[in-house]
Amino acid sequence: MIVWINGAFGAGKTTTARELIELIPNSTLFDPEVLGGALTHLLPAKRLAEVGDFQDLSSWRRLVVDTAAALLAELGGTLVVPMTLLRQDYRDEIFGGLASRRIPVLHVLLAPAETILRERIAGREIPPDLPDGEMRVRQWAYDHIEPYHAALGSWLTADAHLVDTSAQTPYETARHIAEAVRTGDVPACDIVQTPEPTAETLAAGVLLFDEQDRVLLVDPTYKAGWEFPGGVVESGEAPARAGMREVAEETGIRLDDVPRLLVVDWEPPAPPGYGGLRLLYDGGRLTEKDQRPVLPGPELRGWRFVTEEEAADLLPPVRYERLRWALRARERGAALYLEAGVPV
Repeated sequence: MIVWINGAFGAGKTTTARELIELIPNSTLFDPEVLGGALTHLLPAKRLAEVGDFQDLSSWRRLVVDTAAALLAELGGTLVVPMTLLRQDYRDEIFGGLASRRIPVLHVLLAPAETILRERIAGREIPPDLPDGEMRVRQWAYDHIEPYHAALGSWLTADAHLVDTSAQTPYETARHIAEAVRTGDVPACDIVQTPEPTAETLAAGVLLFDEQDRVLLVDPTYKAGWEFPGGVVESGEAPARAGMREVAEETGIRLDDVPRLLVVDWEPPAPPGYGGLRLLYDGGRLTEKDQRPVLPGPELRGWRFVTEEEAADLLPPVRYERLRWALRARERGAALYLEAGVPV
């Protein structure tokens, strides 16, 4: 199990976490900031200059999941993780990756009043040997107050156990969290993630269109980037039927007819992924009643109908190429075979 302590920079997450591991039996402190520091020594300066924060590195997000899983396999018990996460897609990616390893995450949010937060940032002890200097570290915390409030007003409190720490010491906050964990007042985050594949997979996606021939894209909680409705074909399942099942599960839309095949795309392995066959089907034009999908569970964050040009800005390059050729196949009335998004 993981107790993830979230909050603005300067909210007292690390201090609280140190107190908390003394109150939760068989618990260990894991600070993902250590991984960010290591990456600054491992990655080329050019790559580091392209991002404003180590959280923007996909390698950091992957390492957080892998390291947490490795520590729990080594030590068992509970990991206490003090780490600010203000981007919903990053939160979903990390928590979803942990869910794929069957690791429950209890999400706790420290939320002092802003005046208290600013006072704590101003009085925060900064190690004198930090290369960035004291002023820059404090300014970093001040600059992230606004993004914190933006996240607080939208998604941040949806699954987090909120603790107002304005009048509490770190020890009092830790006692509150430990008791809430013990009594079950902090539920595990309801983020769905299918188990990570151990070999090549077969996946089926379905393209659904509105009356303007815009295509439906969905925004999964469990991986980065927009996607088509669909998913992995289960053992013994017909691919087209799998696509229909996934559409119903993800959007609430039930297709009456088996969709027509548009594209077969062989996706080469790209570690840590295994690749496999990706099929895209034509689910046809939705009726006006069906054009507002229902998101019945925790798998999807949102949806939208987009033009081909708009899809280019939302889809990862490989998925966009797959969509582009699927639309050409739809126009021509003949399916296409692709390898890595390129017709063969």
